Amino acid sequence: MKKTNFRFSLGVLAIALAYGMSAAAHAEERKAMFAVGESQIKALGIQTAPVQKQAESIKIGFPAQVLIPPRAEQVLSSPVAGVVVQMLVQLNQAVRAGEPLLRFASPEFGQLQLQLLQANARATLARQAATREQSLFDEGIIAKRRVQEAQAALMDAEATLNQARSGLRLSGVAEATIARIIATGQPQDSIALTATQSGIVTEISAKLGQRVEAATELAHIAKIDTLWLDIQVPASESENWPRGTKITVQGHDLSARILSTSPLISATSQTVALRAEIQGKNKSVRPGEFVTVEMPAATMPDSWDVPLVAVVHEGDQAIVFVRTPEGFEARPVKVVARAGQRTRVQGSVKAGDQIAVAGLVALKGAWLNPKESE
Repeated sequence: MKKTNFRFSLGVLAIALAYGMSAAAHAEERKAMFAVGESQIKALGIQTAPVQKQAESIKIGFPAQVLIPPRAEQVLSSPVAGVVVQMLVQLNQAVRAGEPLLRFASPEFGQLQLQLLQANARATLARQAATREQSLFDEGIIAKRRVQEAQAALMDAEATLNQARSGLRLSGVAEATIARIIATGQPQDSIALTATQSGIVTEISAKLGQRVEAATELAHIAKIDTLWLDIQVPASESENWPRGTKITVQGHDLSARILSTSPLISATSQTVALRAEIQGKNKSVRPGEFVTVEMPAATMPDSWDVPLVAVVHEGDQAIVFVRTPEGFEARPVKVVARAGQRTRVQGSVKAGDQIAVAGLVALKGAWLNPKESE
């Protein structure tokens, strides 16, 4: 019984060894060149094309959103609690810097104007007193100490006046309006809030007669002559497009350049945001719009651009068939980028190698079953 088991084990071992040697030989046979005659090449419709160095034609598409740069957007908010008494602009209207947008009434505005007028009156008296004291000192009538006291009082009064002017400016009152209040001595019932920059009114949050608290958003103004793109790319590839990289917007005659790369990775999508600025005049995309941008594939050493159809797969391995004097040779490559009908690969190919671009099914069959093709 033991002899039978021993002989059976030897038989199994021999079969396994024979199968392993056959598999190894078959694998080795696949790596070797295989012959394909000229008549077969013509009959099977096999065509070749030369390998080319990587070129700018390989581009990768990524989603992006059109944004307004933070510096190009103004948020008009209520400086104090009050009431919107008049709307002077409409949505999507173009406005200039300094143009009034809405009129705002508030008891706090009245108090600020009163403080301005009182401070101006004290500063005027202090200025007159300082001038008079200086004149008396020049005539030798008073001591220098009185001149110094008058100068100190003047500085204090002017500081209070400047503070009152600043309070009104921070409340959205234009400098011209402040000067007019001082000149006339008459406080205004309402104040016109103005635009600090030229642009388009993109949002109006306030309504006529609405009572609002301090710092409530009333309107948005944006300059849309310069726009940004927020591009989402895989975190593992974000370093392939450094600052200054030129990209294009698919379907639009627009180009942009990368400004920065976010240091943060999205936890949900594992992507990194690239920020780009659209170059030149833009009339085809709008803020908030989603677009697709085309970015050049990463430049890599020993990489080549080949037609997409030239790459076949056997399991997880990508293969190209290189023409040889006897036929073809299957050479493994690594696909590093795809775009349209072109593919960028790395592998044991060189410029000028003729690779198969048609008849790939027949060539793959001849490679996998070399004896049948003979």
